[in-house]
Amino acid sequence: MSKVTPAPDPVLPMVADLKLDGTSDTVTAALEFVRTHLDMEVAYLSEFVADDLVFRAVSAPGFEDLAHVGRAVPLDQVYCRHILAGRLPELIVDTASHQICQALDLTHAIPIRSHVSVPIRRRDGSAYGMFCCLSRSARPDLTQRDLAVMRAFADLSAEQVNDKISARVAFDAARSVIGDVLDRRDFDIAYQPIMDAAARRPKGFEALCRFRPQPYRPPNLWFDDAKAVGLQTDLEICVIEKALAALDDLPPHIYVSVNASPETVASGRLGGVFKDWPTERIVLEVTEHAMVEDYDGLLRELDALRFRGIRLAIDDAGAGYSGLQHIVRLHPDIIKLDISLTSQIDTDIVRRSLAAALVRFAVEIDAAIVAEGIETENELITLHELGVPLAQGYYLGKFADLDRARAWFQHARPAQGAAG
Repeated sequence: MSKVTPAPDPVLPMVADLKLDGTSDTVTAALEFVRTHLDMEVAYLSEFVADDLVFRAVSAPGFEDLAHVGRAVPLDQVYCRHILAGRLPELIVDTASHQICQALDLTHAIPIRSHVSVPIRRRDGSAYGMFCCLSRSARPDLTQRDLAVMRAFADLSAEQVNDKISARVAFDAARSVIGDVLDRRDFDIAYQPIMDAAARRPKGFEALCRFRPQPYRPPNLWFDDAKAVGLQTDLEICVIEKALAALDDLPPHIYVSVNASPETVASGRLGGVFKDWPTERIVLEVTEHAMVEDYDGLLRELDALRFRGIRLAIDDAGAGYSGLQHIVRLHPDIIKLDISLTSQIDTDIVRRSLAAALVRFAVEIDAAIVAEGIETENELITLHELGVPLAQGYYLGKFADLDRARAWFQHARPAQGAAG
């Protein structure tokens, strides 16, 4: 397959209250406090980027033209390097008393008459930027106590900045790992049979990926990471493309069921993935355990796919509110009963009653039922008696590679043996 070029999905921050530009609400509040406490016009937090100072957070009402987020100023035009080198003090009550200040054009352009600036350091000790306040008036009333207040809020802001840096490092590392998996297709596809509950023969297979990198991590953790770094849709599509290749090797009456999140469906990219395959042999399982934000967009894409013959399955029915919401809103072709409902259903009247209700509901909306997580003969018998036509689980057949899936059609296999 060709290399995947990641789509421009929005990048999700890894710390909920931390902006990726290096600031947080805490930093903004700290700047506002010190500016008003010191009675100065401008306060800002900056970052050193190459030979520039870049404003990352600013409190400067009425002076936005001088200091605003994103503005870059050459470092040789500001005080920062001189303060870091000890050539200027952190507290300057009157710039007229310092020859270095008077030599800089910025001092006269604003003008700057008083200036308080404290370094923001990374956890490795290197300088990230500065936490500054300045005024157009000389301030002989400022003291070391005021500088101590400034340092305290600079330390608080430094913690926020360092949290952002750590999050950025983790973000970049996770994105790199997911990117490598995408580029190398570093996963395998396993197939679990979906059985006719009466005939004990496969009607289709659900495809699941197993990621190769060690140490082993469950697939859901990989997809969680992909979502966090904006590569969820790319990874899901990569897996689906590889899973569909089994259609060439399985009998023409057998379908393959693939999983996709609502975000991937709503992206509109699945139509291109499915276009070269027999759509009547594809089942799309929509999996989601959180609230869907755009049901209208999801429905539009699903309608287009279903018009082409693809069947829609809803996973985890009976496991919670979100699964029932999906069923009501999406009107699926297949409803999958979750293992939390099917486990020990042969001895639990509550589970049997709920399953029976879902079977009746499925009949009313002309949907098929698949029972997941079957682990015993008695569970299978009970579900079959309730009218469940299809089932999957370890008792009927574990997830296995494509060769094992093909073997189902080379010779008959008893249910008990399939579980081994």
